[in-house]
Amino acid sequence: MSYSQQLRNLAARHGVATSYEGWDEQRHEVGDETLRTVLAAMDVPADTDVEVEDALAECELAPWRRALPPVVVGVQGTEARFVVHVPHGDPVTVTIVTEFGDEVAARQLDVWVDPREVDGALIGRATFAVPADLPSGWHEIRASTWRNGTDPSDATSESCTLVVTPARLSTSNSLSDRQRWGVLAQLYSVRSRRSWGLGDFGDLGDLATIFGSVHGADYVLVNPLHAAQPKPPVEASPYLPTTRRFVNPLYIRVENIREAAYLPRPHYARMREAAARFERANGKADRIDRDRSYRAKLRTLERVFRVERSASRQQAFDEFRRTEGDGLRDFATWCALAEKLSPRDPRWQTKAASPDTEWVRAQRDKLSDRIEFHSWLQWICDEQLAEAQHAARAAGMDIGVVHDLAVGVQHGGADAWSLGSALAEGITVGAPPDDFNQQGQSWDQPPWRPDRLAELGYAPYRDMLRTVLKHAGGLRVDHILGLFRLWWIPKGAASPAEGTYVTYDHEALIGILVLEAERAGAVVIGEDLGVFEPMVQEYLAERGVLGTSILWFERDDDGPIPPEKFRSLCLTSVTTHDLPPTAGYLAGEHIELRSRLGLLERDLESEKEHDLRQRESVLQMARDRGLSEDGASIEDTVKALYALIGRSPSMLLGVALVDLVGEHRIQNQPGTGDAQYPNWKIPLADASGKAVPLEELARADYSYVECEAVTAQGHS
Repeated sequence: MSYSQQLRNLAARHGVATSYEGWDEQRHEVGDETLRTVLAAMDVPADTDVEVEDALAECELAPWRRALPPVVVGVQGTEARFVVHVPHGDPVTVTIVTEFGDEVAARQLDVWVDPREVDGALIGRATFAVPADLPSGWHEIRASTWRNGTDPSDATSESCTLVVTPARLSTSNSLSDRQRWGVLAQLYSVRSRRSWGLGDFGDLGDLATIFGSVHGADYVLVNPLHAAQPKPPVEASPYLPTTRRFVNPLYIRVENIREAAYLPRPHYARMREAAARFERANGKADRIDRDRSYRAKLRTLERVFRVERSASRQQAFDEFRRTEGDGLRDFATWCALAEKLSPRDPRWQTKAASPDTEWVRAQRDKLSDRIEFHSWLQWICDEQLAEAQHAARAAGMDIGVVHDLAVGVQHGGADAWSLGSALAEGITVGAPPDDFNQQGQSWDQPPWRPDRLAELGYAPYRDMLRTVLKHAGGLRVDHILGLFRLWWIPKGAASPAEGTYVTYDHEALIGILVLEAERAGAVVIGEDLGVFEPMVQEYLAERGVLGTSILWFERDDDGPIPPEKFRSLCLTSVTTHDLPPTAGYLAGEHIELRSRLGLLERDLESEKEHDLRQRESVLQMARDRGLSEDGASIEDTVKALYALIGRSPSMLLGVALVDLVGEHRIQNQPGTGDAQYPNWKIPLADASGKAVPLEELARADYSYVECEAVTAQGHS
């Protein structure tokens, strides 16, 4: 067998696709160089025939070298099977210790597998089952054995994590009684008269209150609130954070911190002066300046941090640090180091390469005050997020704040530093070419390594989910397809098309997501747009995870799919943040923009003609249902399209805030950098280009789309 064929066999054994079907429905072969690079990122050398042969042999022997698998993930109500390896003939006892401290015997199954010689010793295999009635949760499997069965006191034990997940997320069941709607907003763009140049957690609570109590919305979905850099300049994209576990202090409402009221009079005056300097910025519609806002906030936050806390407040802060544990300590340490070391400082590769180096441990003592400050910022974020969710529920929202989980993190950021080998080096994730991004996408983020996630018992994934879900009524998972397979692109590749798919254990990842959401009482919405395997949507529905439908994207070979045939377990909207607001989309502004930026594969006129046909086919559905008419204004057409999705059986409808105010500008143009387009820096503005303050959204006659009529008109 040739080297190339053996290489492909090896790649397949590690879940690396050797070919794939693209959006054009054509089969694409993956090049050998891509396969070698992806395997190397998993610590699998494959440069020569000998290395490939050795790696294939290791695939066979590796499971036999360990007593237990690295982790077992099962479903409640089902007997999850796992294997135990011991020296042939030695007895073994296998028990399960639940997270509640109970011990349960695992049942051995009558499955015979011939022993095999491994590293000069004969190893046997036994198969066991997890009891089907074991409660969901994080448990432990323990296997004890003793040589030749002669001396139980000389037993050796090994253990691994057992995760029992709910068969189905029950929170989606509560949505079946009626159709609910909510607002889709980019929080930084929504500014009030009290903002410091960009929307904050105080604005989030007010936004939820306005739409819950005045307009009758059931939720507000916001962009990812993950942390960026600890000091300016900061990354603008909320989808490219330094960590997904912790929160961006940029969104703190400084005046809402209890200790702010006790600032010494001169410092209090400076805080008010700083806030006043942003009054003009709040009224501008051109571009958000995160760096200016964050510099001003940090100066004031430093002063508030030094205000002595009451006994109860100090106890609450101490308890927060204890609960968050090493994860918070490592994140705060990275923040303190990142204030001191530039991103290109060579010490990141040597002395400061990980949280456990001797130099970093010494720096913890020297930087203890800064580490405490960054831990305190996270505590304040946690408090203010809790207050925002409380405000949402108090305003009558059934769900409240729905958070957004980004696909990944920055290279060189806090997670990449603290999680180490759990993330693949030399790889970035993205997407292959598709109809809307014909050159493919590279997101400049390192992916999880599937093998290391399993070795770590999925603890980093679990800890991240717990933080994001802590004060959430729901969670949108961006590109949830990445929990099934993810597009890996070797760094330095000529284009994103030179990547390949890597498969993940979706039963484990979706199962843990369902478990943690169940415990948080949160709804989960998977953004399942793009190229995906047919089983993905079926599997998500089985586990109680909602999908996502965007009106413009719901098409098959016969044209647009009628909304009456959309999925029920779904959040349906007209548009998304990667498209222009509906008013801009109707005008074809996205085609003109992509042409100016050189992002089209077809010529401009052909692209315009293709886009016009697709838009008209959707608009005709609205006309056929009497929701619109020829020559309707853009405002009336937008209303008609939202009434159209109201005809769907989808449990949730999403109304883009930019459509409510008549905005035309796109928030993010995929495939561009800051020099080409001001991605994620567009403040909320109306059709005339005038900034829209949060306070105006409470006016019932202001809504560009009549919120209260969205579902009623759709079903009339």
